[in-house]
Amino acid sequence: MTVTVNVHQAKTHLSRLMERAHAGEQIILAKAGKPYALLGPIPPSATTRRPGRLAGEYVGPEILLPLPEELLDAWEGS
Repeated sequence: MTVTVNVHQAKTHLSRLMERAHAGEQIILAKAGKPYALLGPIPPSATTRRPGRLAGEYVGPEILLPLPEELLDAWEGS
């Protein structure tokens, strides 16, 4: 549902209008009887994570290989 309110009404009832917008309603703010701005809900984030987005970017299973003996000795303090 869309509702149109003038700027004075919007200033007076901003909290209520914000609640309505948050609930999904679009509110048109009018100045001198003409549509001036739109108050509505923020759309879901466009930066959702996509599986496989980095396919081909990471090459090699180095992290899964055992450490070389010299690094393992250094790590263990030997």
